[in-house]
Amino acid sequence: MSTDLIPAEGLRAITEELVRAGVHDVVICPGSRSTPLALALRATSGLRCWVHLDERAGAFFALGAAKAARRPAAILATSGTAVVNFAPAVAEARYGRVPLILLTADRPAELHGRGAPQTIDQVELFGRHAKWFAELPPPEASEAAIAHIREVVTEVVARAVAAPAGPVQLNLPFREPLLPDGPLTDGPFETTATQTPATGLDPADVERAAAMIDEARRGLIVCGPLDAPGFAAAVTKLAARSGFPLFADGLSNVRSGTHERSCVVAHHDALLRSDAVRGWNEPDLVLRFGATPTSKALNQLLDGLEAPQVLIDDGAGWERSPEPTLIDSDPVVFADRLAQALTTRARPTDWLARWQAADKAATDALARWRTRRNEPFEAAIFERLDEAVPDDAIVVVGNSMPVRDLDTFLPASPHQVRCLGNRGANGIDGLISTALGAAAAQERPVVAIVGDVSFLHDLNALVAARRLGLDVTIVLVNNDGGGIFSFLPQASATLPGVGLPERYEELFGTPHGTDFGPLVGALGADYLVAMGDGVAAAVREALGRPGVSVVELRTDRARNVELHRQAFDVVARAAESLR
Repeated sequence: MSTDLIPAEGLRAITEELVRAGVHDVVICPGSRSTPLALALRATSGLRCWVHLDERAGAFFALGAAKAARRPAAILATSGTAVVNFAPAVAEARYGRVPLILLTADRPAELHGRGAPQTIDQVELFGRHAKWFAELPPPEASEAAIAHIREVVTEVVARAVAAPAGPVQLNLPFREPLLPDGPLTDGPFETTATQTPATGLDPADVERAAAMIDEARRGLIVCGPLDAPGFAAAVTKLAARSGFPLFADGLSNVRSGTHERSCVVAHHDALLRSDAVRGWNEPDLVLRFGATPTSKALNQLLDGLEAPQVLIDDGAGWERSPEPTLIDSDPVVFADRLAQALTTRARPTDWLARWQAADKAATDALARWRTRRNEPFEAAIFERLDEAVPDDAIVVVGNSMPVRDLDTFLPASPHQVRCLGNRGANGIDGLISTALGAAAAQERPVVAIVGDVSFLHDLNALVAARRLGLDVTIVLVNNDGGGIFSFLPQASATLPGVGLPERYEELFGTPHGTDFGPLVGALGADYLVAMGDGVAAAVREALGRPGVSVVELRTDRARNVELHRQAFDVVARAAESLR
């Protein structure tokens, strides 16, 4: 074992380049091998350090911070299985295009393959789920070594933010003793954020798309999950100029805001479930922005179309859909330029008017149905989101049923709320931690809406929230199990010898019977129960409290299926009345 202390200058080179490259938030998970870098990160001006006890939750916290702040975030862990716990968040960052810097402390080469504790092969540990891998040698104080460190760290962040953004691993071997040989900070220093390389805008692509719009009689714009400043204003201007209806996913951040919304068809998911609407003429052109839409009904429509589809995406767009024509361009810039390029000739308006009328009929019918309901409904928070949360709030929506309910029931509104979700890999793990990271990165109200199984997956996030002094309101939709499976064929299938339906509850329903009140209290959070249809009022009350508040909405899985079917029937009847 070396008796030389670790050169502080080498450690400072790592942390200072992270800041210069645009990293503001870094999660530190306690450990021995990561000690020198943890001390250096904590001593570096320009970094906000968040200490997490659990690497899995910490990685989702960093992911949430990066998503909310729209800039790279970093996480540090010690060697061994600690870094393996990053894997779920790494997968989400890879497919969700989130710039995440994975700082993985390691044993030096001479300890590998020798039975040293907490030592595993960390080289390219995350495989193709990481965009890139780099490894630094143990820090040295020479001028050449310091220059190399700075170059590598700068490249790590640059690769993470380059389109399509994603996670990058930087492996960092340290020799004992794990202590620096001098001061770890020299005070403030100049910072320059790494610039994301601009995606070129080809005028020929704009002209080609404009010509296709001019020829279309029944065009459609589809916006999947997307969170980009200026996108809503640009794409709604494009819809108005083209005369195309705009199907906006609940996570597209197009339905809510002060921008033009006259072309937005908020209830497209429910409408497309109607036989009457499915019998309408199909679109003859589709312009697509963002990730794969949440709506299964919409995806089925798109999959079955013979009409041309054009996907505008600044990155590996073929990963999102292999079928459409791909235009490699920034969605905001392209939508804005395309709107400007459209000719002023009169466009058919009956196609747009028909969808506008259908959406208004659906909105009115659902509002009437809501006044008659007077019982707990899992989607109620989305129906009344403008009543529940203030303008400029961030709403982190969980997977399984919550994100589907957001997509189906969130109306178009001037309410300026920002909706985020982990739709890269669509997992139910780490959702509360993601919301906490968003709260840490942005000083604004944050509400997380998750199911009970998701909540149980990420319970230790409440420990982190209390330790870090964060304010978050969590809406816990509790139907005592896996509610989404109640909508799938295995809920009612009778297949002799297969184990359905007699094994349904054991394998899919998975009731757990958890009493969340005492559990939440033991972890330091406030606990409220939303009574009847009062979830919006309960959330408003919770947002007025400091710290973490959990608002539990108790529902029945079977009744929830019935209520959703009622809602779809209400919309179908409204659509049929338009004939």
